[in-house]
Amino acid sequence: MSLVDQFQRRITYLRLSVTDRCDLRCTYCMPERQTFLPRDQVLSLEELHRLALGFIARGVTRIRLTGGEPLVRRDMIELVRALGRKLGDGLDELTLTTNGMALGRFAEDLAAAGVRRINVSLDTLDRDRFAALARRDGHGQVLDGIAAARAAGLAVKINAVALKGINEGEIPNLLEWAHGQDMDLTLIEVMPLGEVEADRVDQYLPLTQVREQLDRRYALTPSAHRTGGPARYFDAAETGGRIGFITPLTGNFCDGCNRVRVTATGQLHPCLGGHEMVDLRAALRSADPDAQLSAALDRAMAIKPERHGFAIRERGAAPALARHMSATGG
Repeated sequence: MSLVDQFQRRITYLRLSVTDRCDLRCTYCMPERQTFLPRDQVLSLEELHRLALGFIARGVTRIRLTGGEPLVRRDMIELVRALGRKLGDGLDELTLTTNGMALGRFAEDLAAAGVRRINVSLDTLDRDRFAALARRDGHGQVLDGIAAARAAGLAVKINAVALKGINEGEIPNLLEWAHGQDMDLTLIEVMPLGEVEADRVDQYLPLTQVREQLDRRYALTPSAHRTGGPARYFDAAETGGRIGFITPLTGNFCDGCNRVRVTATGQLHPCLGGHEMVDLRAALRSADPDAQLSAALDRAMAIKPERHGFAIRERGAAPALARHMSATGG
C-alpha cells in the first residue's frame, strides 16, 4: 500500500542519512566543535538496507543518500551497490548529496552501482572564502571531485546556500561557471536549524531578492524540469543552463511535499521543519521488523504536518529546531 499522508500527499521520495559526521564544518550548518553521535547508535549497513527495502515496498521510488557527509562512512559504497540492485525493480532512481571532498575516490564506484546523478554542495568558487565558510581548506579537493564525477559519467548539480554579504555577489559567476560545464545550479535559502556561532539574521539572504538581481542580468523563463525535490527551475537564455530555487522561507512549497527524512539512527522525520518523529530503529530491531516497520510508516503518515513554520525575523532568536541539518539529513 502506498504511503499517503492525511493531506493526500503521496510519499515517493526518501532522504536517508547514513551518518551525521562530516569532514567540513560549514558555518551555517554546525558549530566548529560539533558533537557527533556515538557509532553504536547509528544503524548498521544491513539495517539501512532493510529500512530502504521497506520504503520501496510501500511505494517509494526515489532514494537520496545523505549525511552529514555520506562518503565519510566506510561501508557506504556497499549500501549503494545493494540498493542499486533495486533499480528497475521498484526503485527508479538512487542519488546522493555530497560535499565533494571524497568524490575523487568514489565517483567511478557510484556510477558502476547505478547512480546517474549527484548533488554537490559548493557555495563559492573562491578558495579563501571556501576555507572561511567550511573551516577547512578543501576547495581544490572538491573541484577535483566534481571533475572525477563528470569523467565517470555522473550528471552533477551544484547546490549553493545563498548567504548575505558572503557569496551573494558571486552568484552570477557561480551560475556561469556551472552552466559552462553543463551543470545545473540550485540556490537554497539558509534554514534556522541548530545553534551556530553566527546569527541567522546575518546569514539569511531571501531568494526573492536574488531572483530580482538575476532577472536584471539574465532572461530567466520557467522550466518544466523537475528532479523530485522542492526546487523550481528556470532556463537562463544567455548561458543555456538551468537555475533552481529552494525557498523554504520566501516561497513555501509544502503543499506538494512528496518526501520524508530518516536519520542515521533510524528516526523518521515526516517534516524537516517539524518536531514529529517516529522511531524506525525500534521497529527494525523488533521481533517482527517488516510488520513493525510498515506500521511505523503508517504512523508517520498520520502525523506528517501540513507545512513547516520556518522564519528568520529577529536577531538572537532561537533556531526553529535544536537539531542541526547534519543530524537530520539533507
